[in-house]
Amino acid sequence: MNEPPLIVQNDRTVLLETWHPDYAGARDRLARFAELWKSPEYVHFYRITPVSVWNAAALGERLDELLGWLAANSRFPIAPAMVAQIREWFRRYGLLRLVPGRDGRLELRCDDDELLRQLMQQPAVAALVEGAAAGRWEVEPARRGELKQALVRLGYPVDDRAGYEAGDRLPFALRAATAGGRPFALRDYQRAAAAAFHAGGADTGGCGVVVLPCGAGKTVVGLAAMELLQTNTLVLTTNTVAVRQWCAELLDKTDLGPDQVGEYTGDQKQIRPVTVATYQILTHRRGKLDGFTHLGLFDRGNFGLIVYDEVHLLPAPVFRATAGIQARRRLGLTATLVREDGRADEVFSLIGPKRYELPWKQLERQGFLAPASCHEVRVPLPPARAARYADAGARQQIRIAADNERKADVLGALLQRHAADRVLVIGQYLDQLQQLAALFRLPLITGQTPNAERERLYAAFRRGEVPRLCVSKVGNFAIDLPDANVAIQVSGTFGSRQEEAQRLGRVLRPKGDGSTAHFYTLVSADTREQEFARKRQLFLTEQGYAYGIVGGEDLLAAERRHEERA
Repeated sequence: MNEPPLIVQNDRTVLLETWHPDYAGARDRLARFAELWKSPEYVHFYRITPVSVWNAAALGERLDELLGWLAANSRFPIAPAMVAQIREWFRRYGLLRLVPGRDGRLELRCDDDELLRQLMQQPAVAALVEGAAAGRWEVEPARRGELKQALVRLGYPVDDRAGYEAGDRLPFALRAATAGGRPFALRDYQRAAAAAFHAGGADTGGCGVVVLPCGAGKTVVGLAAMELLQTNTLVLTTNTVAVRQWCAELLDKTDLGPDQVGEYTGDQKQIRPVTVATYQILTHRRGKLDGFTHLGLFDRGNFGLIVYDEVHLLPAPVFRATAGIQARRRLGLTATLVREDGRADEVFSLIGPKRYELPWKQLERQGFLAPASCHEVRVPLPPARAARYADAGARQQIRIAADNERKADVLGALLQRHAADRVLVIGQYLDQLQQLAALFRLPLITGQTPNAERERLYAAFRRGEVPRLCVSKVGNFAIDLPDANVAIQVSGTFGSRQEEAQRLGRVLRPKGDGSTAHFYTLVSADTREQEFARKRQLFLTEQGYAYGIVGGEDLLAAERRHEERA
C-alpha cells in the first residue's frame, strides 16, 4: 500500500513526491490553497501563505475540508501549531467589513471590538479612520484603497461591501454569431467565470480576479462580465496592438457599434462608453517631478467597471490611483497571479480576491488548449566565451550566457526540424534578436516597431504569409496568434515565472488537427542562465508541464543524422 504523497512541515512547507501515483490529483488540490516554491525532479515544495489561504476562502473552500484533506494525505501528523495558523488565517478572511456609512462616508466594522481597537493603534491605520461608535470606524471614500492595503499588510483582509458607483447604463448583448458570420457562444467555464465574478449581485458582486490559461478566452470572459453589468467600461491592457484586438473583439462578438467603442492610446484619445487604454498611457508623465498625465481617465467616462487585462502586470502607479478605482467594479484577468515584485497582496486588496481558476491541464484534456511538449536545451559555452564568463561579475555573466553564439546553431536546427510549422522566436535582448533575425531572415518585432508595422506582420502571420516571426518581450502578452505552434525562447527575463507562462501561452491555442505545440527554451549550460531557467519553469511545473532536458550538441547531432537519412 502506498504511503500518502505529502510531507507537511512545521514551517508550512508542503513536500509533494512527483513519482507518487496520486501526484496529479494532489498537485491540483494543493494549488487551491498553496503556492509552488521549488520544483526539483523528485519532490516539489509548496508554501502555505496568508494570501494563498485567503484566496482559497474567496473561492469557497471549506476550512474543515481543506484541513481534513491535508491530514489524510500527509505521511506524518501535522503539527497543531500549523493547523492553528491556517485556522487563524482563514478566520481573518472577512472578519473586517467595509460598508456604506452616513453622509456618503464608509464604515469599517468588526464584531470583535478589542481587535478593532488594537488595529486602530497602528499608525498606518489610525491615519485613515475616525472613531464613530463601538465596532465601527468611519472612513473617507477616497481612503478606501489605502485602508485595505494597510490592513492586508497587517494580516487582516477586508471584505469590501461598500458598494460601487453604477456608472452610465450601457445596454448591449453578446452575439449568437460573430460579425463575420461564425457561430459564437460562451464556453461553460467562461460563463462560470463571469458568474463567479458577479456573485453577490448588483450590491456586492463585481470585484476580483479570474485566472485562466493563455488561449482559454479571457477576453471573452471580460465581455461576458460586461454583459452581466450593462455599464460603461474601461479596459486596461498591455500595448496598443492589444488595445486594438480588444476593440475588434468587442465589435465582432457584441452588438456594440463603432461609435460606442473607443481607443485611448498614444495615437488616439477617444472616451466612449467602452474605452480601451494601455497601462503605459496611464503611467505617462512629462517629467520625473510631474504628476501622471492621464490617471484622471479613471474618473472620466462615468465607468461602472474597470477590466484589468494581464492584471499581474498592473504598474505600481496605478495602485496609487485608489480614489478612482475602488468605487468601481474591478475585474482582473490573468494566466498567473505570480508577481515578481512581491505585490500579490496588493492585487488581492485593491483588485479583489481570486474568484475563479481552472488548471491548465484540465482545459487541455477538454480540448480547449493544445497539448504541449516543453524542452530546455542546454547549450555549452565555447571556450573563449566560457573564459570571459568565468572572469565577469554576476550581472555581466547573465548577458554573456544569454548571447552564447552557439544558440544560433541550435536555433537553426530547430527551425529546420519545424520547417512546416508556425514558429515564434522570442527573446529579451534586442541586439541578439537583430542578429538572429538577420541570420535566418526572420521579420522582427520589438518595442521600436511602429504599431502599424506590428499589426501588418501579425496579420500576415495569422494568414500564413509569414510562417516565422522573431519577437521581443512585446510578444509576451495579449497577442492573438492562434496558429503559432512552436515557440523558441533564446533568452528570458532572469527568473520570471510569469514570462515563462505567457510565452508558452503563445502556442497553446488548440489546433484543428489536435497536434502538439512545442516550446523550447535555450539556455547556456552550467551558467546562471540555467539557474534562472529553473526558476522560470516553476509555475508551469505547478500546472503539470514537464520539461525534457536536451543537450544542445545532442540536438545538433540528431538533426545531422536526420539530414543524412533524408
